[in-house]
Amino acid sequence: MKFGVIFANAGPAADPQHAVGLARAAEDAGFESLWTVEHVVVPAGYESTYPYSADGRMPGPEETPIPDPLIWLSYVAAVTTRIRLATGILILPQRNPVVLAKEVATLDALSGGRVTLGVGVGWLKEEFDIIGVPFEERGARTDDYVAALRALWEQPAATYAGKFASFAGAQVYPKPAQAQIPIVVGGHSEAAARRAGRIGDGFFPGSGDLEALAHLLDVMRKAAVDVGRDPEAIEVTAGGALDPDGIKRYADLGVSRMVVPPIGRDLESRQAFLSGMAPLISQLA
Repeated sequence: MKFGVIFANAGPAADPQHAVGLARAAEDAGFESLWTVEHVVVPAGYESTYPYSADGRMPGPEETPIPDPLIWLSYVAAVTTRIRLATGILILPQRNPVVLAKEVATLDALSGGRVTLGVGVGWLKEEFDIIGVPFEERGARTDDYVAALRALWEQPAATYAGKFASFAGAQVYPKPAQAQIPIVVGGHSEAAARRAGRIGDGFFPGSGDLEALAHLLDVMRKAAVDVGRDPEAIEVTAGGALDPDGIKRYADLGVSRMVVPPIGRDLESRQAFLSGMAPLISQLA
């Protein structure tokens, strides 16, 4: 089992010293990856329903700092050597895929091939409205952008023709250090599960409930088989357990990475929590 730290960039970790201390503590404790979250803007008084809490609201006040995930990962990449740098997730349809391909490839090259790009379609309609991207077409745009990103990373002079992205002879350098940057599809819905099955290198279901998780994994695996892919090759990331027995229940479903939030209000308590996870990580790695 691999272990990652989720919400790595949110709240207190917007402070540069906190970011560095958190990243180093996670790496020293044996965590495999850091996972950042994203909102470009949080519209004041938003009415969209946050799908991961009972009250439909994001945790914390609307003014909670959420640094840009790629810039934050670039910052901590310079003070770490092994830990993977993941977005969990980046809201892909809000981004220009050509610019994003350049940014992610640069980070991967500079970090020695440590990037995992987790993507999702987003849920906050008011944010899409402010950015100027149609909310209703975000799923189709995401599919298109994933294909465009792979073309830009893998082809010397990339050509791609889709509904939302189209280019010819696009030379994006540097290329990533990895032969293929993993793209992990995140989300709590059956649509996300099907997307992961069709085009994802990984799946990050937004549910810690074992019954719901099992259903989403069944949907993902069926979608993979339907397009001729091996569902066992799609890496599954989840959160929801911190004890060996609980983690085993997730592993039995096919989960190969567990993510945990950095529990604590200040850097010292968060470092202590991450360090305290080291024996469990060593036992189950």
